[in-house]
Amino acid sequence: MFCLDSSFFTYETTKSVVVKRRSLGIINRIAQALIIIYYIGYIFIHEKAYQDRDTGIESAVMTKVKGVGRQHDQLMDVADYVHPPQGAYMFCIITKMIKTHNQTQGRCHEADKKFNCSTDADCEKYRSSNMPSGEITGKCLGEFSQCEIKGWCPSEDDSNSKDITAMKEVENFTIFIKNSIRFPRFNVKRGNIEPEMQDKTCHYHPVHNTSCPFFRVGDVLKEANASLSDIIKNGGEIGINIAWLCNLDLGVEKCKPKYSFTRLDTETKLSQGYNFRFAKYYMSADGEEFRTLHKAFAIRFDIIVSGDAGKFYIIPTLINIVAACTSVGLATVFCDIILLNFLNGSEQYKAKKFEEVSGPAQRSESHELKGSQITFKEEGKSCNDSGAYSSHSETLVCSH
Repeated sequence: MFCLDSSFFTYETTKSVVVKRRSLGIINRIAQALIIIYYIGYIFIHEKAYQDRDTGIESAVMTKVKGVGRQHDQLMDVADYVHPPQGAYMFCIITKMIKTHNQTQGRCHEADKKFNCSTDADCEKYRSSNMPSGEITGKCLGEFSQCEIKGWCPSEDDSNSKDITAMKEVENFTIFIKNSIRFPRFNVKRGNIEPEMQDKTCHYHPVHNTSCPFFRVGDVLKEANASLSDIIKNGGEIGINIAWLCNLDLGVEKCKPKYSFTRLDTETKLSQGYNFRFAKYYMSADGEEFRTLHKAFAIRFDIIVSGDAGKFYIIPTLINIVAACTSVGLATVFCDIILLNFLNGSEQYKAKKFEEVSGPAQRSESHELKGSQITFKEEGKSCNDSGAYSSHSETLVCSH
């Protein structure tokens, strides 16, 4: 049988107790002031909680690189060192290449010193290895004292890669970035090219020219704390961050991008820098296919676009105002904890604050209830009972 405790059928109502202690009053006002300052200074002014926000930015990026350099005593232009050819969110500027010419399908020795051998048994253990040039046959070629591979021959030999001069002219190359964005919630469209830039030549500067979309590679590497000599030799990854942080209440024309630069590849002894391989294929007169293999060390640029736009809206404003007003009440909770637990006479304060009344109270000249002495005034007198008590008085204060 389901039973209910008698405490279930009770009703609780708020009772106000006026505590005339200066120290507690000061703590209460300071706590209220801190809460109000927090909401006004941080929530409303810094975080702009009165705004509706849109972070679902739509973005399109186009990039172009300009500059001429030299590699292997050959002149290198954009078509030679930019990969992929159509620049978008990611592109690479090749700074150093190792070429293996006239490769054809066949059998030959592996050039890597790791595969030195004296017997076939030394090569058998590498049969399942993944090789860039082909697969290990398990046979040791005594003439070269190296394992035989089946694939593109001759195999790539990058043992002299450190002696290859990197393209130092890359420092003065320029990168043009065209970025168009849209905030769909507010239907706001913006671009990083201002009308006054149409007929001007400029270069980005973090202080004097922060809106120019032309970036000098040397300046980008400097801002990303990347060593030019190291990155053109071993390659690396650079992030170009475009942040659209827009307060649309100030006007759409004030919505402009901010650029920042970071190095993305981790500096580790394992697989340092950034490199990749690609091949150019040819056909001989007798129909045999051959290729030139390129191992390219490059600076990889990743364009990272982010956005956050805000505009005044009444609903978040009202919600945060209500939250601020409600939070001011936390000062009372904090003071109650101090009053009822840490101050002298806390038991007296508890008796005044918490009172249990059983049954209907009968009005009389003087009616005493357990837990607190309360005097009820005669019905003939007009009493505006606000429920306010003084901790220094046992009598209910009424105004007539």
